[in-house]
Amino acid sequence: MPFTLTNRVRRLVAPNPGVMTGPGTNTYLLGIEQIAVVDPGPAIPAHIDAILATGGDRIRWVVCTHTHPDHSPAAKAVAEATGAEVIGALPPDDMHQDTSFNPTVHLHHDYVLSHTEFTLRAVHTPGHVGNHYCFFLEEEGMMFAGDHIMNGSTVVIIPPSGDMKAYIESLKLLLDYPLEVIAPGHGDLITEPVVAVDGLVAHRLMRERKVVDGLRQAGRVTLDTLVTTVYDDVDSSLHKMAVLSLRAHLIKLEHENRATRHGADDTWQLVDA
Repeated sequence: MPFTLTNRVRRLVAPNPGVMTGPGTNTYLLGIEQIAVVDPGPAIPAHIDAILATGGDRIRWVVCTHTHPDHSPAAKAVAEATGAEVIGALPPDDMHQDTSFNPTVHLHHDYVLSHTEFTLRAVHTPGHVGNHYCFFLEEEGMMFAGDHIMNGSTVVIIPPSGDMKAYIESLKLLLDYPLEVIAPGHGDLITEPVVAVDGLVAHRLMRERKVVDGLRQAGRVTLDTLVTTVYDDVDSSLHKMAVLSLRAHLIKLEHENRATRHGADDTWQLVDA
């Protein structure tokens, strides 16, 4: 059943709960007479049926923040059932994407979907993945954040398309908008958006300091060893995923000429070590 957030916005939660998806992927429906579906989610028949039951033939647009398999695959079925335009950015070739995604409208920063009921502005936010966009609902001050911001956990940054430097810069970019609330791709609304964004930036920079300290203590080290130090506050069962973000931190330090990688054995050390 849809949950009404405002007069313009309803939310459905896909039945795909898990460690990486929390309670499930949030699908948002904007508008009453003509509807935009933001992040249709995975191609689970029951979820697609719920979207169509809620929006029906009033669905005019399907908008995707990015093309990970829990966010965009249902776009094809919803578009075929309704004739809706599909709006998004093509997936990068990094083996983690929904390769079925084929938008009819290709996004760029500041693209605006304007209708008498709402104005939705695209905000290019690379970092989690290179083709990630947030969407700002101007009438509500509501930012649909996809996987740029999750409620309850931090997102994984997966190189090569994922980029830690771009992610931190994209977080700060959100503060240029008059934020009232963040609607994440997973979890409940975030009602103190500036506090949340500032906290995420601080958290990533804290983690970066731990990477530098870990390299200074260990010298030349593998990721599997370094992750146990840098993510010592995270359950060890999650270290396999944490290694992905750790690599993203190290690549950022490499680009800043602060760390170097030895390719033969994939070990890392500080430049001044």
